[in-house]
Amino acid sequence: MEEIKQLRKLAREYYRCAMDPVNTERMELHRAVNDLKMHRPVVLIDEIPFHELNFDGSLTCICTDPILRDVEGFLRRKLFQWKYFPADMILTPYIPVTKIMGNSGIGVEVHDDKLYTGSTEGISAHWYHDQLATPEDVEKIHLPVITYEKEETMKRYTRIAEALGDIIPVKISGHGCYTSPWDNISMYRGVDSLLVDLIDEPEHSHNIVSKIFECEESRLQQMEDLDLFEIDQYSLHCTAALCSDLAKDYDGGKVLRKHIWGRGMAQIFASVGKDMHEEFDINYMKELLGKFGLSYYGCCEPLDAKMDIVEKIPNLRKVSITPWANVDVAAEAIGKKYVLANKPNPAAVTMPLDEDALRKEIGRTLAAVKRNGCSCDIVLKDISSAGNDVRNLIRWEQITMEMVKNY
Repeated sequence: MEEIKQLRKLAREYYRCAMDPVNTERMELHRAVNDLKMHRPVVLIDEIPFHELNFDGSLTCICTDPILRDVEGFLRRKLFQWKYFPADMILTPYIPVTKIMGNSGIGVEVHDDKLYTGSTEGISAHWYHDQLATPEDVEKIHLPVITYEKEETMKRYTRIAEALGDIIPVKISGHGCYTSPWDNISMYRGVDSLLVDLIDEPEHSHNIVSKIFECEESRLQQMEDLDLFEIDQYSLHCTAALCSDLAKDYDGGKVLRKHIWGRGMAQIFASVGKDMHEEFDINYMKELLGKFGLSYYGCCEPLDAKMDIVEKIPNLRKVSITPWANVDVAAEAIGKKYVLANKPNPAAVTMPLDEDALRKEIGRTLAAVKRNGCSCDIVLKDISSAGNDVRNLIRWEQITMEMVKNY
């Protein structure tokens, strides 16, 4: 069958790349960064608008079987990036089949109107209707019930292994931890209601956040009980998770939170001062992330002037520094204590690249990192658009890699 023949060809090529010594070298570079023993900054490109980039047809899937089509899409995208703008990307030496997880929900759901949907895949503007306006609404929240859908997971695993298992290992994989309670609250409430109530109705806001964090703790504990976490972590939402400090006491049984990374954030608090940020997120996040072996905090919210509260999170190892943060201030505060996870501005690749501006942006980051002895990863992400031109990403990668290799 032609579909299977082409899929097997892709799997062979992927496995060849995964076994390439350069893949191992990149793994060691990432591990050194996360161990706070950096050789040089590492560079990743993630959250890529592949639907804009299929200039050579190599991203076009042909499999009709939905399970195999998912695998085909995974292989094609990885190989496309490996060929054209790899930076320091790493490939797992197997095809992961992630354990399928059921979630009953928490009693409230998102209700929104899409105000605008552009041509960019998955990117829309939303108006969220407030589902938690009153104390009675908050009482609707209940703990979720998490299940492991083993039968469906094994069905996917068997189908993929039968097609490709003689070419490349196929592995049932667990989940990492990405916890963003305030992202969820902002969708349950809408931004205006959320921010106004932080000031006008702080007790109501605390009731909401305490309930939502309680649900998150329950979700994570159930995942732990069901052995749904992954011990063999290569990545954690757009960053490498390789390091030497985790799972030293792992005995081969259930993967506990203390064996892996946890990642938390409060992106809506980009508009909130430090004291309020600590009161309504950090004080709760300390308990939630404190059960993980290592913590990574932050996403799009600027944290350069908030490091004194962020570092109250137990086992903190990595902090996100966004385009809206002052990298000089951040690097001075982070120093050699944590990884500075730098996020360059993704708007740069939506149009023909301003190479001088990019060199200035990356150069300022590298100078701040060197001056303060930081370990650093540089991650271009949240790429809503590449201007329908893969050359923007290719040139961004070439320039940035040239600069970090001369660090």
